[in-house]
Amino acid sequence: MWIDTHCHLDAVEFASEEDAVAARAQQQNVSMIVIPAVERNNFATVSSLAHRNSNCTYALGIHPIFVPQAKEEDLGAMRVAVEAAMNDARFVAIGEIGLDFFIPMLTTPEMREKQEFFYTEQLKIARDFGLPVLLHVRKSQDSILKYLRRIKVIGGIAHAFNGSFQQAEIFIDLGFKLGFGGAMTFTRALQLRRLAATLPIESIVLETDAPDISPAWVHPQRNSPEQLPRIGQVLAELRDMPLQAIAQITSANALAVMPRLGAVI
Repeated sequence: MWIDTHCHLDAVEFASEEDAVAARAQQQNVSMIVIPAVERNNFATVSSLAHRNSNCTYALGIHPIFVPQAKEEDLGAMRVAVEAAMNDARFVAIGEIGLDFFIPMLTTPEMREKQEFFYTEQLKIARDFGLPVLLHVRKSQDSILKYLRRIKVIGGIAHAFNGSFQQAEIFIDLGFKLGFGGAMTFTRALQLRRLAATLPIESIVLETDAPDISPAWVHPQRNSPEQLPRIGQVLAELRDMPLQAIAQITSANALAVMPRLGAVI
């Protein structure tokens, strides 16, 4: 069994193919796909996808890239949506939330402040409902960690992790797993591959971030959750471990950090 802990199956790149993509992933033993929301307007979409496909679940959140157009009232609507979704077995986390200090338009003082406001308010929602968070941490690991120390959540996943060993250890100490995917498959990604090879295996989960972050054999084409087992094979090679062990351990890690997943697997 494989678990794709981060896949944007609702993205326009999958338009009209979502169910077929989920089915192909199922044929490759991808038994569960977590679909994070990115804005208030797609909360219903990710929920619908999760209910249409037996191997899909969803998370609710406002992505930092969507913060510029987000309104403060969206946070109130999100809290209401999360409260309603607590009775839905297919709802598993808060996400995708976080900070993005890579895109220039998001790094102005005004946008940094707005990002941090939306991030911290969503952390409070996760804290209040006892939910894990799926974190966007692009060029922002230290700021992400600063707020995690202040607002205590039960844990979650640092999605597409590409920080330092020291930052990884702090995330792990705070109850987080680290998401690895297609970027790890490029031989030139030396630091990322060192992280994947040497961090505690109990702290690693697998993801595709499809349709983005395609693995080396797919790039620059659209990524897909059916690629997850082959991404897992790369991790197995980096760690000199059997593929079956990688599947079992990373799936167990995903279930540990997102306990609600266990109700639908």
